[in-house]
Formats: sequence, C-alpha cells, structure tokens
Amino acid sequence: MFRRTFIALTAVTALSTPAFAQDMDIVDTAAAQGNFTTLLAAAEAAGLVETLKGEGPLTVFAPTDEAFAALPDGTVETLLMPENKDQLTSILMYHVVPGKVMSGDLSDGMEATTAGDQTLTVSMDGDAVMLGDATVTQADVEASNGVIHVIDTVMLPE
Repeated sequence: MFRRTFIALTAVTALSTPAFAQDMDIVDTAAAQGNFTTLLAAAEAAGLVETLKGEGPLTVFAPTDEAFAALPDGTVETLLMPENKDQLTSILMYHVVPGKVMSGDLSDGMEATTAGDQTLTVSMDGDAVMLGDATVTQADVEASNGVIHVIDTVMLPE
C-alpha cells in the first residue's frame, strides 16, 4: 500500500512540476490536464493537432469537457462529422491566438486577432477575465510552444 501511494505521489509531483510541463507542447499539456478530451478529439477531427504541436508560440483559450457538454445535445457529434470539418476548424481557430499571451498581458477592452482571423475582446470584471461569455477559470498553463488559458464556455465565431 505504501509503495503504491509513494509511486502515485511521485507521479503527481512530476506532472505538476513546471519544468516538466515546459517539455510538453500544447497538445501534450492539455492531455496531461485530463479535462480536454473533447477539445483534443475535435482538434484531431479538424486536422489541427500538428499545428498545436508546432513551434508556436500560440495562446489557446481551451474549453473544458464540461464546456463542450453544455452545448445543445448533438452539437459536438455533428461537428465531429467529416462533412463539418470546415465549421469545426473555424470554431477551434477562434480559440487560438498567435503568440504567447500571458494573463498579465491582458487588459480590459484589449482585442486580439485569432488564428481564424476573427477578433476576441477581453473584458475584466474584478479579478475575472472574460472573452465574450467565456470566463478564464485557470490562466497561464505553460507549454513548450505557448500557453493555455482554461475557459468555461465554447466560443463561437460570428
């Protein structure tokens, strides 16, 4: 029992060490977080995994599995169909900003152009950082090729 506990604690410590995270790209970092399986499946279906594993730097506003689950029934399944690849790609690219934008770089009213050539506007409500209806729930998850900001809503481009 003690041996299993020690091994589990060692693994958790290793996975939570910032230096370890710095060796993982955005895709690997998201996978290690454990709450982005839908996002990663969508990136795979859209053919964007290699882009997210690329040199970067990139900033990804990453919706959690819960954010995808909050979409109307059947939405995710429909988007994952091969015939909807362009729409899925557009939605995912709306969550990516070229460059590494840390939370300290964000300010109220700031605008950023996404990889899908759309504009995201940042708003600040006290300590909360918002992008439209999405709230950043965890900021500055660093990866070797950029940064992930966890959000609670799937953002849809206009």
